[in-house]
Amino acid sequence: MLMPSDYPGDTPLPVLMDPYGGPHGQRVLAAHNPHLTSQWFADQGFAVVVADGRGTPGRSPAWEKAVKDDLAAITLQDQVDALHALAGDFPLDLSRVGIRGWSYGGYLAALAVLRRPDVFHAGVVGAPVTDLRLYDTHYQERYLGHPVRQPEVYRRNSVIDDAGLVDAAEPHRPMMIIHGLADDNVVVAHSLRLSSALLAAGRPHEVLPLSGVTHMTPQETVAENLLLLQLDFLKRSLGVA
Repeated sequence: MLMPSDYPGDTPLPVLMDPYGGPHGQRVLAAHNPHLTSQWFADQGFAVVVADGRGTPGRSPAWEKAVKDDLAAITLQDQVDALHALAGDFPLDLSRVGIRGWSYGGYLAALAVLRRPDVFHAGVVGAPVTDLRLYDTHYQERYLGHPVRQPEVYRRNSVIDDAGLVDAAEPHRPMMIIHGLADDNVVVAHSLRLSSALLAAGRPHEVLPLSGVTHMTPQETVAENLLLLQLDFLKRSLGVA
């Protein structure tokens, strides 16, 4: 939990979940530098939650293997549970909860606003994998098996399939989709297909294509401006002054 540096400790704060949340990525660390961006968002007026749920490394083999065949439901539920657990100890405004993430975190952010709009009210979806059939087989088959033999497993764990959004709930929540057009890890087709599915379902959203940017944003100026654009979107969407 990261709070604003000048927080007096009594007023409920809007919440920003800031996960990676998936295999091979541990974010909860006893270190300073990994949390600089999260602290920056906190200093803009948010209570920022960084939680490693089941499937993330650094705890136990059983913890990592718990997501077999069920990446979406388990990793999303663990973020919800972390939020509600912390709400018992900190003054959080649960009527204003945003989520931002990149790569697996972007996938998780998309799942959050589409499947749990009762909990999450806005999402920044960065470079997400949206159709799990279209990502690295050596990665996906470790957790979900073979797509030909387990098509339903892939469908229920994906944000979209050939028919459109998978298991999306009401009401619609604001979403900003960000993707580098030169991304050779998660290709931009994932975000373009998500945008098409959202449009077909009549769900307003924003798309920010980044020309010349790969899976991450190593260009310093682009990275700084990207944070400002995310902040503006979150404040607009959550009604944060």
